[in-house]
Amino acid sequence: MMKCDLLKNPLGKDSPVGKIETDSSTREFWKAGKSILIFILAFLYLVPVIVLFLTSFKTQIQIMEKGFGWFFIPTLMNYSNVLLEQGFLRYMTNSLIIGLASTFFTLIIGGFASYALVRFNFLGKGAISFGTLLLRMIPPAVLVVPIYVLWSYFGLADTRLGLVIIYVGLNLPFTIWVLISFIADVPVELEEAAVVDGCGPWKIFFTVILPLIKPGLAAAAIFTFRIAWNEFILALVLTNRMTRTLPVATTIYLTDTGVEWGNITAMGTLVALPAIIFTFLAAKQLIAGLTAGAVKG
Repeated sequence: MMKCDLLKNPLGKDSPVGKIETDSSTREFWKAGKSILIFILAFLYLVPVIVLFLTSFKTQIQIMEKGFGWFFIPTLMNYSNVLLEQGFLRYMTNSLIIGLASTFFTLIIGGFASYALVRFNFLGKGAISFGTLLLRMIPPAVLVVPIYVLWSYFGLADTRLGLVIIYVGLNLPFTIWVLISFIADVPVELEEAAVVDGCGPWKIFFTVILPLIKPGLAAAAIFTFRIAWNEFILALVLTNRMTRTLPVATTIYLTDTGVEWGNITAMGTLVALPAIIFTFLAAKQLIAGLTAGAVKG
């Protein structure tokens, strides 16, 4: 046995070759452990999504059976009920308008604010930066009552505009702090060269700064749109039958006779699917935006 080991590594385990082999096996061990951990976390995350998707193809009788049946005869009845719902097209239109409008205005205002915080020195700059971060810590549910009172006074309750303003305010802190790191990495010399060429402040911002911070804009846009698309509490309180969004529309299946689980899961799948697909398609820009400034050379 000793001879076999010496033939494999004549210098022994304490030799440089032996240490390299030991380090290699250790790296392989940790790599395998990391892969297993990632698989477990992904499985735990995907199980509710899988259950939601499968339940949307079950009848009410199959759903109410004891235990969760993984094998069943699927039906499209729930999707038919949801898609043929009288207000489904209106709810989807409301979600798209509110999501796209809030994303657009959040990026514009957040871009201006980030540029001002990075490039200019003014009184209260630190307080404003810290204040935007504190606003991000406030749970939206806490703001429901005061916002409803204010919006009712100004006539913005039960309107799309009122919901857009709220979502812009909620998403601005995250957008500002994402874009600050990108704008800080843009060399000031580029702006100075643009000034020499005769560009004004507005032209510099739109033609020099914005093209260089596209990954940050993409990451902020994804998060802003997802929050506006999926938000429920504020939309439930601040909308009515004509202005409600898709997440709020799931409540119409909570009836006096019971919960229509099949229709709710079908609606939930339709609400979640666009956001999931959009996130996967834009994963590269999202990762670039979130990791900006994490590594400095």
